[in-house]
Amino acid sequence: MSTAIDNFTSQLHDNLEAVEDRAKSLNKSIKSATKKNQDDIQSQLDKAKASLAAKKQEFDDYRAKLKTQFEDKEADVQSSVDEWKANREIKKLEHRAEQAEDYAATSVAVAMAMMEEAEEATLEAICKRMDAEAANGNSKKH
Repeated sequence: MSTAIDNFTSQLHDNLEAVEDRAKSLNKSIKSATKKNQDDIQSQLDKAKASLAAKKQEFDDYRAKLKTQFEDKEADVQSSVDEWKANREIKKLEHRAEQAEDYAATSVAVAMAMMEEAEEATLEAICKRMDAEAANGNSKKH
C-alpha cells in the first residue's frame, strides 16, 4: 500500500477506536447509573452538557461539512472518473481521493459527536426517570 493509504487508514483506525472507547464508556456509565444517586448522575449530566456546549459549534460545523461532502459525493459522476483514469488525470483523481478521505474523517467525527450527545441524552433520561420515581416514592436518592 502507498504511504497515503497507510496514513489514512491508520488515522481512521485511531478515530474508530476513539468512537469504540466512547461507546464503551457510555455503556459503563449506563450500567453504573443504577448504583448512583440522583445527585451523582446530575453531576455527570452537568459535565456532559458543559462538554457538549463547548463543542456545539464544532459539531454543527462537522454536520454542515458532512452534508456538503455528501452532496459533492453524489455529484461524482462515474463516467468522468473513468475518463480521468483513462487519461491519467492524476491531479483530479488525487483530489477525488482526498475528498473521499475527508468525507470518511468527517463521518467519524460526526459519530464521535453523536456519542457525546447520546451520553448526555442518556444521563438526562436517567435523571428524569429518577425524578419520576422520587415523585412516586420509589427513589434511591437519599
